Amino acid sequence: MTLIRPLSRRGFLNMGAAAGLGLMLPRTGLIQPARAAGPLPAVAEEEAVIAWGYVGPTADEGWTWAHDQGRQAVQNAYPKLKTIYVESVPYSADASRIYRQFVSEGAHMVFANSNYGDFLYDVAARAPEVAFFECDGRSPMDNLGTYYVQHWYPSYVTGVAAGLLSKTGKLGYVASFPVPSVYSGTNAFLMGARSVNPSATVQTIVINSWFDPQAAAQAGTALIDNGCDLLFGIMDEAAYLQVAEQRGAKAVMWNTDIRRYGPNAYVSSIVVDFGAYYVEQVRRRLAGEWTPSQDILPMGQGVDRDAWGQSVPAEVAAQADAARDKILSGWSPFTGEIKDSKGNIRIAAGQTMTETELYNWDWSIEGVSGLDS
Repeated sequence: MTLIRPLSRRGFLNMGAAAGLGLMLPRTGLIQPARAAGPLPAVAEEEAVIAWGYVGPTADEGWTWAHDQGRQAVQNAYPKLKTIYVESVPYSADASRIYRQFVSEGAHMVFANSNYGDFLYDVAARAPEVAFFECDGRSPMDNLGTYYVQHWYPSYVTGVAAGLLSKTGKLGYVASFPVPSVYSGTNAFLMGARSVNPSATVQTIVINSWFDPQAAAQAGTALIDNGCDLLFGIMDEAAYLQVAEQRGAKAVMWNTDIRRYGPNAYVSSIVVDFGAYYVEQVRRRLAGEWTPSQDILPMGQGVDRDAWGQSVPAEVAAQADAARDKILSGWSPFTGEIKDSKGNIRIAAGQTMTETELYNWDWSIEGVSGLDS
């Protein structure tokens, strides 16, 4: 393993049986096929270089930490190859320079664990012999695939628990930016809560960062001061969980199991695991089988709810898990009628949202405040 220092910086590992085999995505993660292109040639393991560009620090115990666990899974599966990475890649021209540096280092495959747009696309276009991946990307190329997780399903499941646990029915959400992952997360969470408490609401505060413990703590405090007794969010650290612990509230987290920062407040987490997916994509690249695809890892195979917290009653866990079991059996909770925050019908009665619509969700449902202007 080699760590490449970035030019400019801001300042759960489970390989399972899918590793080394074709990764099965039963609730098809395919959004749309990428443009047809022949497989890139095979690479000997001892000659291969696989690179990762991380949006945050590997010590965040959140999003970047989870992706780095996936990198380590690759290194363990293929000990002869070389993995390199850069932490806290900025959203600027420096990102392009970092990705070009990967190419100059001889990288055969490059993963960006966040969407970097043209900072990445321009580099990929100039390196057709390199396989690129963009997490949460939406612009496939002949040598660039995209991947993400169906987090809206475990968000719904934890929302059921939240609706049962909340005494006020006021749920708070600490948001990074008003982006599809935040809209789908808040909407799914509230829909789960309203399945057991129809009067539940979600108030959102946007802090314009993925990793800012001080801002996240301030947002969590403000939400509790406003009457919210259960918090959710999409941050890469434990700040609002610590606030909930101090204030006697509850919290649902993202990325990893970080209950030790608030054992009494911890309800669960939307846990991500990219190990098996990364190992499979590298296997394909080494074997000369890799072509770009657009994948969304399903609940149970890349994303899921974490084990329930110690203060979650058994009957609450059972009711939430009943919804999880239904989803795993093929049921979708995202069926109309669904109205937006202005009262307009967006999804007609009986119509079920597609995975593409869930992935690109960019409007709030009725009962969510703080995102739509």
